Amino acid sequence: MSSRDAPGKAYDAKMMRRLWGYIRPYRGLVTRSLVLLFAVSAVQLVQPYLIKRVIDDQIGAAKLEGLGFLALLFLAALVAEFGLRFAQIYVLEQTGQNVVFDLRNESFAHLQRLPSSFFDRNPVGKLMTRLTSDVEALHELFTSGVVMILADLLKLFAIAAILLWMDWRLALITFAVVPPTLVLTWFFRSRMRETYRHVRAMVAKLNIELQESVSGMRVVQLFARERETLERFGETNREHERAQLLGVRYDSIFTAVAELFGSITLAAIVWAGGWGILEGWVTFGTLVAFIEYSAKCFRPVQELSQRYTVMQSAMAAGERIFGLLDTPVTIKSPPRPRRIRERLKGEIVFDDVTFGYDPDRPVLHNVSFRIAPGERIGVVGWTGSGKSTLIRLLVRLYDVQSGAILVDGVDIREYDLAELRRSVGVVLQDQFLFSGTIESNISLGDPRVTREGVREAAEAVRIDRLIQRLPSGYDEAVRERGSNFSAGEKQLLSFARAIAFDPAVLVLDEATASVDPETERGVQRALATVLSGRTSILIAHRLATVRDADRILVLHHGRLIEQGQHEELIAKSEGVYRTLYTLQNA
Repeated sequence: MSSRDAPGKAYDAKMMRRLWGYIRPYRGLVTRSLVLLFAVSAVQLVQPYLIKRVIDDQIGAAKLEGLGFLALLFLAALVAEFGLRFAQIYVLEQTGQNVVFDLRNESFAHLQRLPSSFFDRNPVGKLMTRLTSDVEALHELFTSGVVMILADLLKLFAIAAILLWMDWRLALITFAVVPPTLVLTWFFRSRMRETYRHVRAMVAKLNIELQESVSGMRVVQLFARERETLERFGETNREHERAQLLGVRYDSIFTAVAELFGSITLAAIVWAGGWGILEGWVTFGTLVAFIEYSAKCFRPVQELSQRYTVMQSAMAAGERIFGLLDTPVTIKSPPRPRRIRERLKGEIVFDDVTFGYDPDRPVLHNVSFRIAPGERIGVVGWTGSGKSTLIRLLVRLYDVQSGAILVDGVDIREYDLAELRRSVGVVLQDQFLFSGTIESNISLGDPRVTREGVREAAEAVRIDRLIQRLPSGYDEAVRERGSNFSAGEKQLLSFARAIAFDPAVLVLDEATASVDPETERGVQRALATVLSGRTSILIAHRLATVRDADRILVLHHGRLIEQGQHEELIAKSEGVYRTLYTLQNA
């Protein structure tokens, strides 16, 4: 487990000041919860004293007068505790949930603005943990951490004052067991914190193996690796079980010893109190009240270390969440962006562009070319030559390291980012569908994409017939990642999505790679209409997809080495394009 996943110090003033920024809008709720918390403690602490009064003033003195009144006061204290406890927990939870809601929304919004390079470095499971488990840990900070520590300390001091006021000798006997109880508590809680860390690591490992195994279940079954996969999962599961049982062992010992200390304290109070009753310096009611107060005293002492653990986890979670929020957004709109008032003409210029996902290992080397408005360009090359990288740079998923990309004569870094990306429609090789309906997957919930526009886009890519055959048509449910559609159907839906937004520039990155030849011919016929008047870039491995392009760019090891029409490139006896064509038609 990474050291960043382990609980850190229990209190960080700088962190708390930053968290206060999220609490400040709800300070009214915080104040209300504190008032209710003090009220709950007050009605709890008055109950043993009322019992003392009943025993000493009424039962011991054989007086019936006033007994009913004290009984009603005790009943009122119980009812008040119930009502105040309900209100206090509800208000405290409401505060925590409001803070968690705001923090999770802000984290997700920030996540959407981060560049693709950030997601290259951070696995999905780690980011999901930040927005789920870590945010929930901060919720625990508000509901079981700071406020409850304050309440426990207040209750302890109040009980100590009451006990000293009633009888200092019995109070000293009661307090004698507090130091060893605190030592015992800290000892076991420190062991349990280590176990807790190990359990968290094992849970993370279990989740990773489970996710990989379920995602790759078809591969597991095809290669008959069920037994080996089960054995590997079983080993991790066994480690998790051992870690859990170790925690249970510590918890069981701690609970048993704490109960023993409580029983010893009770016995000492009963012994000293009984002796005091016989000697006449303690009343029976005082003894009963001491027994009640001692029971209420031990729980806060035992829970203080648990609150400490909650604080540790919350501070560590806060560091991780704010680490995410502090990650700089390196790709964003300029302070005064160049607005796209009308539709782009679609002129694209790559001017001496160099780029690498690792700055020390460029993928593209000094690439330069111009695409005229409305021109249809094909891009081909061996796998890894940098074809898809061109598109990622064009829509600013990444920024160039040197050189510039111009659209209509303007550096793309000067445009508003959202407007630029809306003007460039992209169909990626790895298509992705969201849970929802077919219509919502094509329109992506954008009100500017009408239902009629969705239908026209589906008709353009020849998937409208399939949709109409479905029971619910365009309202047909799409399961997670589009699992109820074939790879080719998902690709056509992604194609329709790009067209529905009516972009000035359309990029197809192996857009027909997963469809059958007949469907591909239909799509190619549709492209003649769809691409008319648009600048288009067709990235393909199959050269038949781009042979009718106005111009074909050939990339090799990140360099533009050839360009021209199909016939021109075929005529080159030593050209890369000719080699590709010969291999595909051998």
